[in-house]
Amino acid sequence: MSTTARRLIRYLSPHRSYFWVAFAFLLVATAADVFAVPLAAKYIDEMVSPRNFDPTWILIYGGVFLGLHILSAILHYYQLVRFHTLAQWIVRQIRTDVFARVQHLGLSFYDKKPTGSLVSRITNDTEAVKDLYVEVLASFMQNAIYVIGVFTALFALNWRLALVTTFILPIFWWLMRMYKKYSSVSFRKSREKLSAMNAKLSESLGGMNIIQTFTQEKRLREEFGQLNHEHFKANLRNVQLFGLLLRPASRVVYALGLVVVLYYFGILSFDGAVTIGEMFAFINLFERVFEPFNQMMMRLAPMQQSIVSAERVFELMDDTETAPIKEGEGNPEIITGEIEFRDVTFSYDGETNVLKNISFKARPGQTVALVGHTGSGKSSTIQLLMRFYPLVQGTILIDGEPLETFSDEELRSKMGLVLQDSFMFYGDVKSNIRLHNQGITDEQVREAAEFVQANMFIEKLPKGYDEPIGERGATFSSGQRQLLSFARTMAIDPKILVLDEATASVDTETEEAIQLALNKMRKGRTTIAIAHRLSTIQDADLILVLHRGEIVERGTHQELLAEEGLYHKMYLLQTYGTNLEVVQ
Repeated sequence: MSTTARRLIRYLSPHRSYFWVAFAFLLVATAADVFAVPLAAKYIDEMVSPRNFDPTWILIYGGVFLGLHILSAILHYYQLVRFHTLAQWIVRQIRTDVFARVQHLGLSFYDKKPTGSLVSRITNDTEAVKDLYVEVLASFMQNAIYVIGVFTALFALNWRLALVTTFILPIFWWLMRMYKKYSSVSFRKSREKLSAMNAKLSESLGGMNIIQTFTQEKRLREEFGQLNHEHFKANLRNVQLFGLLLRPASRVVYALGLVVVLYYFGILSFDGAVTIGEMFAFINLFERVFEPFNQMMMRLAPMQQSIVSAERVFELMDDTETAPIKEGEGNPEIITGEIEFRDVTFSYDGETNVLKNISFKARPGQTVALVGHTGSGKSSTIQLLMRFYPLVQGTILIDGEPLETFSDEELRSKMGLVLQDSFMFYGDVKSNIRLHNQGITDEQVREAAEFVQANMFIEKLPKGYDEPIGERGATFSSGQRQLLSFARTMAIDPKILVLDEATASVDTETEEAIQLALNKMRKGRTTIAIAHRLSTIQDADLILVLHRGEIVERGTHQELLAEEGLYHKMYLLQTYGTNLEVVQ
């Protein structure tokens, strides 16, 4: 048994009592359906034999025959409902598990995986797994029981002929093995192409403004068309395999078997050893042997698709290359917010270091600013501080405790992060500030908005704090989204404040208002701020100048200007622009 099959069975284990009840319904229903045939044979023999004609027995046989079919129909209904319910439970749990898994993976995972591909695995692939329990498991069990019952009835009628007909079993087994072997490759390719199409679609819709600006519609259409064509070819290959190995092949086997049965009955009929009812029952049962096999072979396609989809889901859940960052097992608390980096070196790919021996200390209530050219390692520093990526070399301490010892809840509740690109969720203004934290009251939401000057535009909205926000906050300006992000951070009243170019998307007039708010926000809090505009961090207690992953200068604004190093050049360039040579 494969690893995937064992894991799918483990998901079934918590519901095994429910499963066995459904199995019992299926067993009794199938038995009733199968053993109605010998009764029909007896009914026919009674009808065609004038010497044994007895209306009472005919009524009894007919009544029992009809009753068995009614019982079979009722039980088949209940087993179908139970198997569907079971499948929905299992798929719900798998989908919850995989969603919980990807939420706890480090950001390095999302650096490598397209969003559309992840959506496809969590939705489409898990939905395909449901078919394994609904269409495949129930069908295979029902038809396997049916085959056993039919062969039992055949052996009861004529064991010699029944023994001859068993030649069909290895043939069907071989056909199913061949189909499983060759179709798995096509199904895997089909699912991969479907994920790629979803990724391309997600990317195109998300960047539609750029696509239309640079007239990339034709290129994207051709790329999507190519993926769609490859998906079509993979599905067509499955259809060809299905058409060749399943239906036509089973019909040939059926015709061969029927010739054998009729030939045998033709020989026996010369000496009167076979009754009409017996002949009807045997041919009827023999034909019924093929229907279960046909049904099982028809389910091979969804079975293979479900198995491949399950493998893709479990690959995502078992990803070890980008395993979740382990949550701290200790119970330290962030009290003062002191931060210390000791010889921190970091690489995204394990080869090129983007940070090299970074060491500094931010004392409680201090503001430490990180400046430097693009790619110098500023954002990587705060990514490690927020524990978005695992720390491999060096140590990060908060209040003297290693970063990895803190629980996720403690870090997220005591550290506030404001990014350059503020993400807004679908909902309203109030819910985006509160972020469904019921511990934050409406009054605290308003206070946070007033604190960062966001109330000035919120109160002008038609519905104020109840104003709907569309996807990603597209109806608001970038400055307004940034103000809401500030309010969101202030609502949790963090001990440590992390600002990643927080004023980059704000106009000059709004920046002045935000700077007043920032001054209040930083009081009593340890602040780590990344800034391209040096004018926003001139009052920082410590400025770190990074270059190619290393701290090349450190000090206050005036101290760094006096050194006339890299910071001095950056300051002159921002202050005087193209007239730098004249000033020099």
